[in-house]
Amino acid sequence: MSNVKTVSLLLAAIISISTGVAMAADYKQNPFTLTYDGAITENVKGKVNISSSHVQVEWHCYFSERLYPANYNPSNTYPAVVVAHPNGGVKEQVAGLYAQRLAEQGYITIAADAAYQGASGGLPRMWISRQNRMKIFMAWLILSLDHVGVDAGRLGLLGVCGGGGYSLKAAQTDKRF
Repeated sequence: MSNVKTVSLLLAAIISISTGVAMAADYKQNPFTLTYDGAITENVKGKVNISSSHVQVEWHCYFSERLYPANYNPSNTYPAVVVAHPNGGVKEQVAGLYAQRLAEQGYITIAADAAYQGASGGLPRMWISRQNRMKIFMAWLILSLDHVGVDAGRLGLLGVCGGGGYSLKAAQTDKRF
């Protein structure tokens, strides 16, 4: 086995061990329809909690899932991270996993379905457009800033797979990220 393959397999194993195995849980058994092992199953005081909402954005509406840090206090400020799912993914999968793990570390996180995907509105379904994704990131930024407790000086983006490229472009476009 080449050194590159060995290092790749080792890195994959480390990531799997440190983040849990994504897609392992039965989403039908989770009230938030989260799909990964260790997913939140209920809101418990002093732990990471989930609240959900629909937000109208120009041409469609999308379903937003917000994860809050443990022991959330609205009089305090917290860094915030918007987590973008892979192309074809939804917030209940890998984006939810990363959002939950970051929230456990004290960040306010937002994982939401992009337009035309998951619980978001828009036709045709599963349509991916760079221009629309950029509008969605700006909407997520505004949503972050509107939330009580978000430190406007500490906003970040985490894009997974296809969401990574859009995250980089959004960070180039809007320096608040």
